[in-house]
Amino acid sequence: MGGGARQGAAIQLTAVPVTVREATPSDLPAVLDIENASFVDPWSRDAFASSLALPHMRFLVAESEEGGGGRPVGYVILTVVGPESEVADIAVDPAFRSGGVGGLLLDAAIARLASEGVEWLYLEVREMNSAARALYQSRAFFEVGRRRNYYRNPTDDALVLKREIAPL
Repeated sequence: MGGGARQGAAIQLTAVPVTVREATPSDLPAVLDIENASFVDPWSRDAFASSLALPHMRFLVAESEEGGGGRPVGYVILTVVGPESEVADIAVDPAFRSGGVGGLLLDAAIARLASEGVEWLYLEVREMNSAARALYQSRAFFEVGRRRNYYRNPTDDALVLKREIAPL
């Protein structure tokens, strides 16, 4: 991952503060739990561990202080190649969905990419995932393509979305 201090943006989710920061190896157990609860074809521990180590990857977690000690309640992983980036993986703990964590993660990711001079951010989303599509639309993503029958269990098209990143 690119350097940077352990800093982040915070929002108030009902009574629970959430902060976005760079991921660390100690976050992997919670991230794996969220991944397994979110996807029928989840990433492996090794995939997440390599995302921490590779210089072209950015791995951010949303951390909740609920119950003390702080724990990841969501994450986003980005690949960066020159002026373009892609959301490789994003998920929020089911108990924290619809509370703004996904938007906070995207906003932090976009700010991070803008600070690095990245110009475009891409992602893929299931066509039938209306909640995710609404989130992405609220962050100025627009459709630029479709991958027919890309997803399995159930079969669904992937919509390829893109947004411009304004420089800071």
